[in-house]
Amino acid sequence: MAEGTDETPEGVKATAATDTPAGNADAAPAEGGAEGAAPDSGASASPEAAVQGAAAAEDAPGEHADATESAGAAEAGDSPAQDGTPDPEAATPGDEPPAESPVKSPSWAARWRDKNPGAARVLSLALTVVAAVLVVVALVMPSSVYGIGPANFLRLPGEAIVGAAVMLALPHRPRVVLAAASGVVLAALTLLNWLDMGFRQYLGRTFNMVLDWTLLGDAQSYLEDSLGRTATLAATAGLIVVVLMMFVVLALSAVRLSNVIARHQRTATRATLIAGVAWVACSSLGLQIADVPLASNTALAAMHSQTERVNETLRDEAEFGKIAKVDAFGDTPPAQLVPDLRGKDMLFTFIESYGRSAIEDPIMAPGVDKTLDERTEALTKAGYHAKSGWLTSATYGGSSWLGHSTTLSGLWISNQQRYRTVMASDHLSLTKVFRKSGAWDTVGIMPGVQKAWPEQSYFGLDKVYNAFELGYKGPKFSWSTMPDQYTLEQFQQRVHGKKRTDGKSLMSEIILTSSHQPWAPIPKMVGWDQLGDGSVFKDIEAAGNKSADVIADTTKSREEYGKSIQYSMTALTEWLTRYGSEDTVLVVLGDHQPIARVSGNHASRDVPISIIAKDPKVLDKVADWGWSDGLRPAHDAPVWKMSAFRDRFLTAYGSTPHPKKG
Repeated sequence: MAEGTDETPEGVKATAATDTPAGNADAAPAEGGAEGAAPDSGASASPEAAVQGAAAAEDAPGEHADATESAGAAEAGDSPAQDGTPDPEAATPGDEPPAESPVKSPSWAARWRDKNPGAARVLSLALTVVAAVLVVVALVMPSSVYGIGPANFLRLPGEAIVGAAVMLALPHRPRVVLAAASGVVLAALTLLNWLDMGFRQYLGRTFNMVLDWTLLGDAQSYLEDSLGRTATLAATAGLIVVVLMMFVVLALSAVRLSNVIARHQRTATRATLIAGVAWVACSSLGLQIADVPLASNTALAAMHSQTERVNETLRDEAEFGKIAKVDAFGDTPPAQLVPDLRGKDMLFTFIESYGRSAIEDPIMAPGVDKTLDERTEALTKAGYHAKSGWLTSATYGGSSWLGHSTTLSGLWISNQQRYRTVMASDHLSLTKVFRKSGAWDTVGIMPGVQKAWPEQSYFGLDKVYNAFELGYKGPKFSWSTMPDQYTLEQFQQRVHGKKRTDGKSLMSEIILTSSHQPWAPIPKMVGWDQLGDGSVFKDIEAAGNKSADVIADTTKSREEYGKSIQYSMTALTEWLTRYGSEDTVLVVLGDHQPIARVSGNHASRDVPISIIAKDPKVLDKVADWGWSDGLRPAHDAPVWKMSAFRDRFLTAYGSTPHPKKG
């Protein structure tokens, strides 16, 4: 409903004149004077006119009281006599009566209001209440889903009290402009709150206004892979509409409340003073309801937090650029890099979302631990041995590339800006170490890469096989482009199983994706000789769970996540026992924990890591690390930051530090 209309009934104009304080009677607008007194007398309206005007004002809904300058200014305290601005239309002794303006026909809203005064008052009150609720909810809304509860919305927002005081002091036009702008700002803060909630749930951190906008495109791609293009487009369109409506509705709500405050200055002033005293008292005494402070400044705190986050990001960009230029092994001669691994085929394998929760959560752990113990036994029978520990990932719930690059660069890469900085640097990655040594050919197996990947140069990979270069003709398994078993078989056929004539060993970086959310449908193991081009998985995919069903069910998500980890570890260790040799060394680890809905609201960022080899000398080199025997690290096994792994690994296998300083 519009805030005002030019087609105000004459009765409302009379009200504006009769409501003028007695001391300002001479300044009353001409319309009121013409109807209530002689034009040249300056006298107040007659009692009868005053009664009629009061009745008309009583019947007029609140949102239309500002419709004209005569009515709105008088009721809001903005009359010419009050703000000192002469009114060119005011009648003065000796002036000729102004020519009558053409009378406009009432709008449909005015006609309906005149016919239904009771309903109009109820509607006006309801709209005001709704506006107040929306503004207060936006002001006190927390930035985390963990903090949402009834107590949060029973708080007293200090920002609303200050806003009301400012609105009381402003004339009409500045007040409306400021109220609308405040509503837009509040909507923007609400949007950022929503983004913070989502990022905390999925990535275990808050939204970064500088760096994270590009991730929204990745989120849309994920939904498209999980729910289909049509559902994703519909959801995206709906979300855009909701956001736009939020901006419009909060702006209109703030304007409406400012108009109500202006029309009822005395009541609003008293209420503002009382609320201000109550807020100060609650804040000073630390009064709480359900462990939530009654005095709220959530919106102001959110604005301060966002500002600090932006400033911190800009500072970090400059500081991290200097850190990335320093490298303990940057100038190490090729012959002095990993000499104790010469002749070994090295496999660095990341399993998507393989986190500590898979091994320790009461829902997932029984199945995963059983699989790890069974696969450890199978490896032992095949002559392999394993050592396992924990690394604390630089990311959580997603952004896998941050975990990969942190592990391989030896730098803490916790955001997109750091990632871009490192990718553009010559800081030595662990995989590039093997190419720099001159003793290894380097290959990447990346079934999750579906577009150009310039990072290949930084990681020092001679050849990368992406999702389109592995010959897969079977169905996608939600986000995962192909089952891990198929990926590993293609690695064997295209790379590992081929004879090398250059005398070099092989170093491979492999990313396994079957354990990527939403964990439905999940592939099943088939005979290795039956894999073919992947068509064998069509029936398995069709019979699997629907991703939409699993996404909506937390318990089922946890169960299916655990099954996906079992599948990935089974596929990898079966590949090793089937195709590995005396010289094969496998380093396998998770890149991050699964999302909070699966791992828990307060889960750690730890991920398992294992080194597997037949040659006992390989594991002897890390005997002093204190890692557990087998594929399952003990609960109290050592925990390192993921960024510490590169230097520890290089040192353990004989690399000589030669620092490079920026």
